[in-house]
Amino acid sequence: MNALSIYLLGAPRVERQGAPIVVDTRKAIALLAYLAVGQAPGGQRRDSLAAFFWPDVDAARAHGALRRTLSALHKALGGTGLKIDRETVSLERDADTWVDVDVFHARLAECRTHGHPADDTCAACLPELQTAAEQYRGDFMSGFSLRDSPAFDDWQFFQVESLRRELAGALERLGHTLSAQGDFEAGIAQVRRWLALDPLHEPAHRQLMQLYVWAGQRAAALRQYREAVRVLDQELSVAPLAETTALYEAIKENRVPGPPKRATPTMTADVARAPAAAGTAEGPALSPPLAMPTPERPLVGRGSEWAALLASYGAARDGRLVVLEGEAGIGKTRLAESFMAYARQRGARTALARCFEGELNLAYGPFVEALRGVSGYTAERHAGPLALAPHTLTELGRLLPELLNARPDLRPPAPLDSPGAQGHFFESLRQVLLGALSPKNGAGTPGVLLIDDTQWIDEASLDLLTYLVRRLAGQPWLLLLTWRGEQVPAGHRLRHLLAEAGRAGRASSHTLGRLNLAGVTELVAATRASDPADAGRAPLDPATVARLFQESEGLPFFVMEYLAALSESGDGPAAWLLPGGVRSLLQTRLARVDEASWQLLSTAAVIGRWFDFDTLHGASGRSDDETVSGLERLMALGLVAEVTDGRGQAQPRYDFQHEKLRSLVYEETSLARRRLLHRRVAEALATRAKRHSGAQAGAESSLGATASQIAQHFQQAGREDEAADYFRLAGEHARAVFANAEALGHFRAALALGHPAGAELQQAIGDLLTLSGAYGPALASYETAAALCAADELPGIEHKLADIYHRRGDWELAESHFQAAANALGPSAAPSAARARIYADWSLTAHHQGDTPRALELAHAALALAEAAEDRRALAQAHNILGILASSQDDPLQARQHLERSLELAEALGEPGAQAAALNNLALVLRAQDDYAQALRLTEQALALSAAQGDRHREAALHNNLADLLHGTGQDEAARQHVRQSVTIYAEIGAEVGLLSPEIWKLSEW
Repeated sequence: MNALSIYLLGAPRVERQGAPIVVDTRKAIALLAYLAVGQAPGGQRRDSLAAFFWPDVDAARAHGALRRTLSALHKALGGTGLKIDRETVSLERDADTWVDVDVFHARLAECRTHGHPADDTCAACLPELQTAAEQYRGDFMSGFSLRDSPAFDDWQFFQVESLRRELAGALERLGHTLSAQGDFEAGIAQVRRWLALDPLHEPAHRQLMQLYVWAGQRAAALRQYREAVRVLDQELSVAPLAETTALYEAIKENRVPGPPKRATPTMTADVARAPAAAGTAEGPALSPPLAMPTPERPLVGRGSEWAALLASYGAARDGRLVVLEGEAGIGKTRLAESFMAYARQRGARTALARCFEGELNLAYGPFVEALRGVSGYTAERHAGPLALAPHTLTELGRLLPELLNARPDLRPPAPLDSPGAQGHFFESLRQVLLGALSPKNGAGTPGVLLIDDTQWIDEASLDLLTYLVRRLAGQPWLLLLTWRGEQVPAGHRLRHLLAEAGRAGRASSHTLGRLNLAGVTELVAATRASDPADAGRAPLDPATVARLFQESEGLPFFVMEYLAALSESGDGPAAWLLPGGVRSLLQTRLARVDEASWQLLSTAAVIGRWFDFDTLHGASGRSDDETVSGLERLMALGLVAEVTDGRGQAQPRYDFQHEKLRSLVYEETSLARRRLLHRRVAEALATRAKRHSGAQAGAESSLGATASQIAQHFQQAGREDEAADYFRLAGEHARAVFANAEALGHFRAALALGHPAGAELQQAIGDLLTLSGAYGPALASYETAAALCAADELPGIEHKLADIYHRRGDWELAESHFQAAANALGPSAAPSAARARIYADWSLTAHHQGDTPRALELAHAALALAEAAEDRRALAQAHNILGILASSQDDPLQARQHLERSLELAEALGEPGAQAAALNNLALVLRAQDDYAQALRLTEQALALSAAQGDRHREAALHNNLADLLHGTGQDEAARQHVRQSVTIYAEIGAEVGLLSPEIWKLSEW
């Protein structure tokens, strides 16, 4: 692990020994980046740096600011990484310093040592280019800027442009290299990244079109040309270059040259769209398949659907219709094809028809290949007599004109200008299909006709399908349809046809759901066991499978695509990038979204996975009617769904059908528009929260609950001041409900964004770190707060410093800070609640040092001051310490009186820390009197309060006290469990200050 790691590609991040470091000022991060990337031989001169980063102040102040920034940076880096002398500053370059920009440049430079021209590639270039592309997580210092240093912003801009140009060259070469190896999907992914850098770059459009063709995605290639036309017209008002248009024409006419190297495509999921030829399972009627068959894989999570298919097939001698319904990638085709294979193994004749999105205007398109197969005719084998009657061949010739060319003796078909003529035509086609699929001599297994992706069926084919379904009765075959439910809405002719057949008792429909974690685990194990490429590999660990389930959300197609990526690259960052097949499937779905709906969809993607109507409406800028209409279109396309929590929420909520869909929409929304939308979303959320706050009690809570979302959106919008304010508000809300880790993150985010209340934020961070037992970092935060705070805040911070040293058992240091806190309050004549609280805690330190007279003096002084100031919190503390002291002097009666009074005051205040202290100390008094039952009850209450508050050190002490009580009552196993919990927490806290620090482990009363 590198001692210092600097990440500048994407949002800047610095780590030391793998842990992120936090620097108080943005200037420090900017300075470190400048030293890392813009370093001159011998280092940067101090005077140059001062003028560069502080151009608006005089030289003396600029040098002073530079010194302070270097000091803060040097401290944050742990005293390593920087070389600083009187004249120059530089970043130490050794094996312990790692910079992602250096890695990016080094990998590209390595390619230039392979002995070929710079623009060419070889096999050895591929891993280098891939590493460089993976390293580029985002633009140089994405989202970062300095408001008062134009020179730095200019330098950053040119770094961004230079690195983007280098990335573009690498991605272009990657696309060529991967396509030469036949890995077209991976090549598509890289060229899409290249094109995203400059959507106006026509060579990238052309390379992507070419790759789509080689990958068998002709429709995507044609769409890419239309996208190029749109972008060029919108941005430049020009038409594509002649070579781009020529490639488009070649794709349309299927005359694109083949790939540079023979490819070996792999089919990884049930929705691989290469069409297989239809036909029967017997005799010369089947034409050869047009694509590699789907590899054998076990069906997982489809037991009930499989059983239903078999039941329907058992009744198919009397004609049956079965529909498999579900979203794209759910496994409909996979299940249907497995069933077809099962039927063929039992001697059935089968035929397949596929529908394609781009062929909605091609009449009878799905049936043409099926009819070619079942008629016994192919273009290659058209000679010889056909076993069909002449009038049937004539009707069939309407769809297969080559039949008429092969049989000049046949009469031309009559025009279809009457219902009778069309009925005769349909009946002839039905007889062809029925004759080909029916079992021999009327006995045997019924045939199966599968029509896949029926949501894209053309109207003429739907007419023919309706004719076939209405005449199923008494016919020994099963019609199996698959469709995407979101694209076959209520009222669609297919729905009516299914309902009609259902009423006749001849139809069933089955909706396929996503796999759960157990199903994904089973699919992964079965797939790897059946794939020779995975032979001998260790099974995926549960964490990786859980990640796979999370990324795929249980969609089988997505699972298979990610599995393929894991097999190729291992469980590294590259494996979890969006696979090319998943991207293509999602883009196919997004291609149907109109412009107005896309604006709503991109706004929703910015809001997040879940969104509500009001936020979408407010941020999108669309009217009520436009928002409702757009949402309805998006729901009809199956991209978002309206959800309900079953509790009658006030307004509709919506969910993207898949997180990968949302992230792709977000990715394909321009940076400028994303920032605009983030600002609008933040303002919409803030306005609504403030409106709710003004209309109901708990105003702060209402706003605080959404403050984190608002802050993140303002940050993404580049509005750092507003983001910092809302991060602070979010931190205060989280701390109020004891969500300490979240509060800590929010406060640190506010600090990193330059919130002006640095002292208050540092103090809040120190409070939270103290509760977690991270005493070293807490001390650092308090010391920083003490350096920044106003004079009237210093006593409280000194008191908190004393408390940490007390917790660590550093009694002398605790004494010094208690004294400093008291001194900072000024003259002691006036009653002061703050002084009372200081004296109460100081008394406890004196008690632990064995100075009972001093402890009693401070405790009684604390009580007198608290009573004079009428401060209940100070009174609770004073009575608590007096109870501890009375107990230590064997005066249980007085101890109980003081502690019961402390508990009463703490409960009235609602202070969980004070309540836990009084409960614990009272329990210790009761245990000394052998009242174990009452002591157990009070200790359990104290433990619950400390655990809820997140006070780890006191939680450990209470587990230990509880163990002693349980042991005293003979409950040894329960006692051992609490001891284990206590030791675990003590070890976490003690590790920070050294396990040999005994006082950490001795805490029992406080």
